[in-house]
Amino acid sequence: MQIAEVRLQKSDFRLKNFCRGFSDQAEFHHQRAQRGTEEKIKLKIESVPKAEFPALEGKLDARGKRFAVVVARFNAFITERLLLSACDGLLRSGTRREDVAIVRVPGAFEIPSAARALALTGKYDAIVCLGCLLRGDTAHYDVIVNEVTRGIGQSAQETGVPHAFGVLTCDTLQQAIDRAGLKMGNKGFEAALAAVEMASLKEAISSQRSAVSGKRISRLARNDKVKSRNAKVRSQNEKVTSQKGNIRIQNGKSRNAGKTTRVK
Repeated sequence: MQIAEVRLQKSDFRLKNFCRGFSDQAEFHHQRAQRGTEEKIKLKIESVPKAEFPALEGKLDARGKRFAVVVARFNAFITERLLLSACDGLLRSGTRREDVAIVRVPGAFEIPSAARALALTGKYDAIVCLGCLLRGDTAHYDVIVNEVTRGIGQSAQETGVPHAFGVLTCDTLQQAIDRAGLKMGNKGFEAALAAVEMASLKEAISSQRSAVSGKRISRLARNDKVKSRNAKVRSQNEKVTSQKGNIRIQNGKSRNAGKTTRVK
């Protein structure tokens, strides 16, 4: 009986210690949670500081603008998803269906040439370039990626028409799927919004007002002014060089005249 009582006492003691430890842990976690909520409540959300100078920004307003979408047929399982989202983004921004032209090319390598041809027509305010490149076992992937990127950028700079880069460059098919409508969003939709914003920004830049007269100056007028200034500077430089040449000729004649008098 004594042995049984001792065992019962030991078990009761262990049970009490276990209950105490459990309750202490619960109180500790409860206090920690309260501290966390207090710290979260103390945090203040500050507004984004405004810029000191006004900035020109494009708007997501595609009303009255025309867009061309160049899409590659290669890896159509991905590019068709990009195309659907790009068209959705353009329509949501206010453009009409008849103002969106879709051009299909065999692969991503042909996108820059088609985009340049469309930009040179002058009918479109922006070009959306869509494609998908997946890394393989050879260096073909690196060559195509560099050429496509360089071609699209060069076309945008030389034609003056905004080009939106919506060409996926992924290592695996899963990465491309994630960027065509799954957890990483849809890059076609993002490219369409970028094209709309850049078209609006270009319009805002071209319609800037003069600081002196307050009138709007078109892009062609500004270019003409720059050309006229350059022409004036060139004419002034030519006059200065001609004057210097005349002075040198006169100095040479006087020296020659002095030498002849001395000989006589």
